[in-house]
Amino acid sequence: MYSWQRLLRSVEAMTTATRTGLDGRAPTDSLLRFALRADATLCAALGLLIATAADPLSRLSGLSATSEWIAGVALVAYGTALYLAAGVPRVRRVGVGVLAGNVAFAATVAVVVTAGWLPLTEFGAVSVLTFAALTLGLAYVQYRGVRRLDAAPT
Repeated sequence: MYSWQRLLRSVEAMTTATRTGLDGRAPTDSLLRFALRADATLCAALGLLIATAADPLSRLSGLSATSEWIAGVALVAYGTALYLAAGVPRVRRVGVGVLAGNVAFAATVAVVVTAGWLPLTEFGAVSVLTFAALTLGLAYVQYRGVRRLDAAPT
Protein backbone atom coordinates (compact mmCIF):
# COMPACT_ATOMS: atom_id res chain seq x y z
CA MET A 1 0.00 0.00 0.00
CA TYR A 2 1.34 3.43 -0.96
CA SER A 3 2.07 5.90 1.79
CA TRP A 4 -0.63 8.31 0.55
CA GLN A 5 -3.19 5.49 0.80
CA ARG A 6 -2.12 4.82 4.39
CA LEU A 7 -2.36 8.53 5.11
CA LEU A 8 -5.86 8.70 3.64
CA ARG A 9 -6.95 5.67 5.67
CA SER A 10 -5.58 7.21 8.86
CA VAL A 11 -7.35 10.51 8.11
CA GLU A 12 -10.58 8.60 7.51
CA ALA A 13 -10.08 6.72 10.77
CA MET A 14 -9.42 9.96 12.66
CA THR A 15 -12.43 11.70 11.17
CA THR A 16 -14.83 8.84 11.77
CA ALA A 17 -16.35 10.29 14.86
CA THR A 18 -16.70 8.20 17.97
CA ARG A 19 -19.46 10.44 19.25
CA THR A 20 -23.02 9.81 18.17
CA GLY A 21 -25.70 12.22 17.13
CA LEU A 22 -29.15 12.60 18.66
CA ASP A 23 -30.40 9.67 16.60
CA GLY A 24 -27.64 7.37 17.92
CA ARG A 25 -25.78 7.11 14.61
CA ALA A 26 -22.20 8.23 14.10
CA PRO A 27 -21.90 11.31 11.87
CA THR A 28 -20.58 10.53 8.39
CA ASP A 29 -19.86 14.01 7.09
CA SER A 30 -16.66 14.48 9.11
CA LEU A 31 -14.27 13.54 6.28
CA LEU A 32 -15.94 15.95 3.87
CA ARG A 33 -15.92 18.75 6.42
CA PHE A 34 -12.26 18.04 7.19
CA ALA A 35 -11.36 18.13 3.48
CA LEU A 36 -13.27 21.36 2.90
CA ARG A 37 -11.70 23.05 5.92
CA ALA A 38 -8.24 21.83 4.93
CA ASP A 39 -8.80 23.26 1.44
CA ALA A 40 -10.01 26.54 2.95
CA THR A 41 -7.10 26.82 5.36
CA LEU A 42 -4.45 26.04 2.76
CA CYS A 43 -5.96 28.46 0.24
CA ALA A 44 -6.22 31.28 2.76
CA ALA A 45 -2.69 30.69 4.08
CA LEU A 46 -1.18 30.51 0.61
CA GLY A 47 -3.19 33.56 -0.46
CA LEU A 48 -1.90 35.52 2.51
CA LEU A 49 1.67 34.55 1.63
CA ILE A 50 1.19 35.49 -2.03
CA ALA A 51 -0.49 38.81 -1.22
CA THR A 52 2.17 39.87 1.27
CA ALA A 53 5.08 38.80 -0.94
CA ALA A 54 3.59 39.85 -4.27
CA ASP A 55 6.54 41.97 -5.39
CA PRO A 56 9.35 39.43 -4.83
CA LEU A 57 7.14 36.61 -6.11
CA SER A 58 6.39 38.55 -9.29
CA ARG A 59 10.09 38.62 -10.14
CA LEU A 60 10.26 34.84 -9.67
CA SER A 61 7.01 33.87 -11.38
CA GLY A 62 6.94 36.22 -14.36
CA LEU A 63 3.54 37.70 -13.49
CA SER A 64 3.04 41.31 -12.42
CA ALA A 65 2.99 42.22 -8.73
CA THR A 66 -0.59 43.42 -9.15
CA SER A 67 -1.77 40.09 -10.54
CA GLU A 68 0.08 38.26 -7.74
CA TRP A 69 -1.61 40.48 -5.14
CA ILE A 70 -5.06 40.02 -6.71
CA ALA A 71 -4.59 36.24 -6.80
CA GLY A 72 -3.50 36.25 -3.16
CA VAL A 73 -6.46 38.33 -2.02
CA ALA A 74 -8.82 36.12 -4.05
CA LEU A 75 -7.40 33.02 -2.36
CA VAL A 76 -7.85 34.55 1.09
CA ALA A 77 -11.46 35.49 0.27
CA TYR A 78 -12.17 32.03 -1.19
CA GLY A 79 -10.60 30.30 1.80
CA THR A 80 -12.67 32.36 4.22
CA ALA A 81 -15.91 31.72 2.33
CA LEU A 82 -15.17 28.01 2.01
CA TYR A 83 -14.37 27.66 5.71
CA LEU A 84 -17.74 29.22 6.55
CA ALA A 85 -19.54 27.09 3.95
CA ALA A 86 -18.03 23.92 5.43
CA GLY A 87 -20.08 24.54 8.55
CA VAL A 88 -23.53 24.38 6.98
CA PRO A 89 -25.77 21.61 8.33
CA ARG A 90 -26.14 19.80 4.99
CA VAL A 91 -22.63 19.95 3.60
CA ARG A 92 -22.99 17.51 0.69
CA ARG A 93 -24.06 20.15 -1.83
CA VAL A 94 -21.14 22.39 -0.84
CA GLY A 95 -18.78 19.43 -1.14
CA VAL A 96 -19.96 18.49 -4.61
CA GLY A 97 -19.70 22.10 -5.80
CA VAL A 98 -16.20 22.58 -4.41
CA LEU A 99 -15.11 19.20 -5.77
CA ALA A 100 -16.32 20.11 -9.27
CA GLY A 101 -14.74 23.55 -9.00
CA ASN A 102 -11.41 22.12 -7.88
CA VAL A 103 -11.28 19.65 -10.77
CA ALA A 104 -12.26 22.36 -13.26
CA PHE A 105 -9.64 24.71 -11.79
CA ALA A 106 -6.87 22.11 -12.08
CA ALA A 107 -7.82 21.25 -15.66
CA THR A 108 -7.96 24.93 -16.63
CA VAL A 109 -4.57 25.59 -15.04
CA ALA A 110 -3.05 22.65 -16.91
CA VAL A 111 -4.38 23.96 -20.23
CA VAL A 112 -3.31 27.57 -19.56
CA VAL A 113 0.22 26.62 -18.48
CA THR A 114 0.85 24.11 -21.25
CA ALA A 115 -0.53 26.48 -23.88
CA GLY A 116 1.77 29.23 -22.62
CA TRP A 117 -1.00 31.82 -22.29
CA LEU A 118 0.66 33.41 -19.27
CA PRO A 119 4.18 34.89 -19.19
CA LEU A 120 5.34 32.42 -16.53
CA THR A 121 8.95 31.63 -15.81
CA GLU A 122 9.93 28.02 -15.18
CA PHE A 123 9.57 28.62 -11.43
CA GLY A 124 6.15 30.19 -12.00
CA ALA A 125 4.91 27.31 -14.13
CA VAL A 126 6.13 24.69 -11.65
CA SER A 127 4.56 26.61 -8.75
CA VAL A 128 1.20 26.94 -10.47
CA LEU A 129 1.18 23.28 -11.55
CA THR A 130 2.15 22.20 -8.02
CA PHE A 131 -0.77 24.20 -6.63
CA ALA A 132 -3.07 22.53 -9.18
CA ALA A 133 -1.77 19.08 -8.16
CA LEU A 134 -2.40 19.86 -4.49
CA THR A 135 -5.88 21.04 -5.44
CA LEU A 136 -6.51 17.67 -7.11
CA GLY A 137 -5.28 15.89 -4.00
CA LEU A 138 -7.75 17.81 -1.86
CA ALA A 139 -10.46 17.15 -4.47
CA TYR A 140 -9.82 13.42 -4.09
CA VAL A 141 -10.31 13.60 -0.32
CA GLN A 142 -13.46 15.66 -0.91
CA TYR A 143 -14.65 12.99 -3.35
CA ARG A 144 -14.11 10.33 -0.69
CA GLY A 145 -16.08 12.44 1.78
CA VAL A 146 -18.99 12.83 -0.63
CA ARG A 147 -18.92 9.08 -1.35
CA ARG A 148 -19.02 8.35 2.37
CA LEU A 149 -22.14 10.52 2.65
CA ASP A 150 -23.72 8.72 -0.30
CA ALA A 151 -23.02 5.32 1.27
CA ALA A 152 -24.48 6.30 4.65
CA PRO A 153 -27.83 4.80 5.56
CA THR A 154 -30.65 7.29 5.54
